[in-house]
Amino acid sequence: MLLPVQTSPAASVPPQGFSIEADRKRLSTTALKAFRRLVMHWDLTSQQAAALLGVSLSTWERLKPESVTKTLSQDQMTRISALTGIYKALHLLFVDAMADRWPMLENTGPLFDRRTPVAAMIEGGIPHMLEVRRYLDAVRGGL
Repeated sequence: MLLPVQTSPAASVPPQGFSIEADRKRLSTTALKAFRRLVMHWDLTSQQAAALLGVSLSTWERLKPESVTKTLSQDQMTRISALTGIYKALHLLFVDAMADRWPMLENTGPLFDRRTPVAAMIEGGIPHMLEVRRYLDAVRGGL
């Protein structure tokens, strides 16, 4: 006799994506706010912030003020999602200021090749941001 498979309500909810403009519009203000705080905590230059977000320096300068709202692209939302996941993982891994210093420290790990994690993520784009996020999750025992 086969027993019915029970699924939780969460199992029937598709994962959050950023392809639907209405979702991006709803989430963009919060995402930008989080990114601005991350830029401040990591002490990033405007050039580094722009590169991580995948925009020109002039576009970043227009997005920087707290009063600015804009619907972000799928690419920008994905970048911010990965970076906030990295931020969170670092704060779970380190209980002191190292959590915010780590992204700007030279790293000898295989993902970084003696570059800072920020420099490596700028060069590698979204795929590298996701690799760094997975790496930190694995280091903290999340995988």
